[in-house]
Amino acid sequence: MQGDLNSRLTSSEISVIWSSCQNNSLSICVLQYFLANVDDDDVKSVLEFALDISQNNLNISKSILEKDHRQIPVAFTNEDVNPTAPRLYSDAFYLYYLKNMAKVGLSVYGVALATAAQSDVRNFLSQAIQTSTDLYNKVTDVLLSKGLFVKPPYVSASNEIDFIDKKSYLGGVLNINNRPLNVIEITHIQINIETNTVGEILIAGLSQVAKSKKVREYCLRGSEIAKKHIQVFASLLTNNSLPAPMPWDLEVTESTISPFSDKLIMFHASLLIQSSISNYATASAASLRNDISTSYVRLTAESAQYAKDGLNLMIKHEWMEQPPQVPNHKGLARG
Repeated sequence: MQGDLNSRLTSSEISVIWSSCQNNSLSICVLQYFLANVDDDDVKSVLEFALDISQNNLNISKSILEKDHRQIPVAFTNEDVNPTAPRLYSDAFYLYYLKNMAKVGLSVYGVALATAAQSDVRNFLSQAIQTSTDLYNKVTDVLLSKGLFVKPPYVSASNEIDFIDKKSYLGGVLNINNRPLNVIEITHIQINIETNTVGEILIAGLSQVAKSKKVREYCLRGSEIAKKHIQVFASLLTNNSLPAPMPWDLEVTESTISPFSDKLIMFHASLLIQSSISNYATASAASLRNDISTSYVRLTAESAQYAKDGLNLMIKHEWMEQPPQVPNHKGLARG
């Protein structure tokens, strides 16, 4: 009996494997479309590498669930993608998208590994972390070779060791006479500028191809929110006499023919928001200036409301697949 217990998946293991099925099936649809509309051979090579990773991750995830006699989510299939749809994004956008995809993979799989007990789950997560690392390095090499890699600002920092000895280091809620940014704060601000820029371009393109008016309006709203957040973060840098480097050449074409189902579009938007909220929480905790941490809290609240509205829209159209949950024992007892 003990051996059977040890072979069962825990709730956290089911969670990450079930989510892996959904997320990798989405990635397969998106990458298949990108590959059907790419010109640069270097970009094509990285897209093919990413597609192989997603397909392998999906196959392993399914086998782990099947071994534990768990239901495999419907997720996304060939019905949710139209690879023959005209090009919507530039090759440069594909690279930034893949870079962000690799960063999310490193974060999600890294956190999940720390909660996993099953050897096959740990092996899968360890392999997923390694392939996400390989993808990040390949994408970065291509970005650097094409002069597209966006580097955080350079700063002149003192080499002396010092300790904070005044509460004024934390500053006030308003950005008035606050101390200069430290390198940790700059790092998170730059990450959130780049992430929001990629998200804004992605969702702006989706807004012009979505079939449902409600989905189009939702995507347009998300694009405007991302633009506003970029401005907030960029001003934090420029107010400290630092440049606000941003990705460029992220073109959206004039196509209005959708390569994706509205269900996939909404789920993709949901993933972007989840990633954004997670980034803001991490950045807020690491930022010692009160005005910066307060800004993250405010932007998180706006993102959370946007996420809630999207969830309601997905539920209305029955696009939201229910994650595994414990039995409703009270309901069963009532018969």
